Amino acid sequence: MRNLKLTLLLSCISLIVVAQTKYRVSLQELQAYEGQYEYINHGTLQIAASPIDTLLYAIISQSRYPLRPFNKDVFKNNSGDPVKFLRDSTNHIVGYTANNQTFNLISKAVVFPKEMWYPKLSAIGKPYHYTYQKPTKLKDGLLIGNINQSGLDASLLSDMMNKIVTGKYPGVHSILIVKDGKLVFEEYFYEYTVDSLHELRSASKSFVSALTGLALQKGYIKSKDEAVLSYFPDYTPLNDSPLKHKITIEHLLTNQSGLDYDISNPKSAGDETKMNYSDDWVKYTFDLPMIDTPGGRGMYASGNPIALGRIIEKASSQSLGSFANESLFKPLGIQNYKWRFKPDKSSAEDFCQLHLRPRDMAKFGLMYLNGGKWLKRQVVPASWVKASFTQHSTVQNVSYGYLWWLKYLEKDGVRYNGMAAQGNGGQKIFLFPDQQLVVVTTGGNYNSQSSADELILNYILSSFSKKVKSN
Repeated sequence: MRNLKLTLLLSCISLIVVAQTKYRVSLQELQAYEGQYEYINHGTLQIAASPIDTLLYAIISQSRYPLRPFNKDVFKNNSGDPVKFLRDSTNHIVGYTANNQTFNLISKAVVFPKEMWYPKLSAIGKPYHYTYQKPTKLKDGLLIGNINQSGLDASLLSDMMNKIVTGKYPGVHSILIVKDGKLVFEEYFYEYTVDSLHELRSASKSFVSALTGLALQKGYIKSKDEAVLSYFPDYTPLNDSPLKHKITIEHLLTNQSGLDYDISNPKSAGDETKMNYSDDWVKYTFDLPMIDTPGGRGMYASGNPIALGRIIEKASSQSLGSFANESLFKPLGIQNYKWRFKPDKSSAEDFCQLHLRPRDMAKFGLMYLNGGKWLKRQVVPASWVKASFTQHSTVQNVSYGYLWWLKYLEKDGVRYNGMAAQGNGGQKIFLFPDQQLVVVTTGGNYNSQSSADELILNYILSSFSKKVKSN
C-alpha cells in the first residue's frame, strides 16, 4: 500500500519529465549502475538496466520504479526527484544520493534474468502468435474449463495476448478468468509463474474486510458499532475531540472515519508516506484532526484497514496472519501466502500487504461471488458478503461497500456492474455477478495508470457486449 496520494499526479509528472529529458544513455552505460545498494530504513534495493526501454529501474521487493536520465550520473524518478550516482577516484560507481541521503553500493554481483524484461521469452526476436492452452488442473480446489465452452470470445483473448507480448500493454504480470465457476483462462508473464506469490497492495483491504466479518461471527468483535478507540485504551490521541470517540468499526470499513486522511487530496493532513515511516501507524491515524462527522464523507485512507487489522489482533489474541490462516485461508485451501502485518516503520516498503498466488486470489473472488461459499462450505457469512456489496459510502466518486469498490465498467453502451478488490500497480479481483465472471489481474504499473480495466473491457467483457447488441 504505497503513498497513493500522488498517484493521480504521477502520470502527468512522468510525461513532463520525459518531455524535458534530453540526456541519452546507452544500455551499456546504464549497466555500469547495476547492483545492490543500501536503502532507507536499513533496507536494500537493486538497480537494473532494462533492455526494453533503455531505462534504469530501482527494484524494491517486487516493485520497479523508473529512473530517467537527466544529466551525467543524474536520474530523476517519477516524482521528479533527482538521484545522483557517486564515483570513486577510479571512476567506478560506489553509491548514490537521494533526498539528501547517501547510500552505498553493496555488491555488483547481481544477476537480472531475461525473464524479468520480456513478457514471453519465446517472443524474443521472432513473431509471436498466441495459442490457447487450457489451465492445468491442480489440487487447489479450482475446477477447470475450456474457453471454447465458456461463452467468451477466444479470438479477442488471442488478440489481447498478442498485444501484451508485443509490448502494447507493458507491466501485466498475470490474467486469470473464472467463468461459471471454472478457471478457463490463465496466463503469466515475465518471471511470474503459477507458483509466484504476488503483492496485492490495497487489494489486501478486501481481505481485512472478510476477516472483520469473521471476527464478528466468532464473537471476538461484539458489534460493528463498537467505538474503535475502546480497543486502544493506552492512546491519548492528539487533536482529541468527542467526535473522534464516535468512530466505529463500520466507519473504518466504509472509509467514513471523519479523520483528515484522504489520499486523493494533497492538502489532507494524513500522508501515507509519513504514516509508513512512523512508529505506530494506528496512532498516527487516530492522532489526525477530525474534519467531518463519522459516517459522513467517504475519504480513502489506508490507516482505516490497518486499524481494523490491529483490532482483530487485539480481539482474537492472535496475529492477523494466524487469524487469517485459521479462519479464511485453511477453509479456502490456501497454503502458500505471505502476510507480515506489523504496522510500524519496519513495514514502510511492504505496507503490511498480503502476498498471494493469483489462483488463490481467484478462489477468494469466486467464494465472494458465491455468497461466501467455497466447495459447499460457508466460509464467510452470507450476510457479511451482502453487506460488503451494499453501498455505504462514495469514495473518489465510486460507490463503496465494506472495503470493496462497487464499480461498473461500460463497453459498447452496455454497463457491467461489478465489485472489485484493487491495488496500486494493477492488482485486481473483479467480480461480475450477472456474467458469473471473476477476473484476476496482477501487474507492476506502480504509481501509474494500470491497463487492467482496459484489458477487461476490450477483450473480456466485449464478448458479452457483442451478444447483447446482436439480441
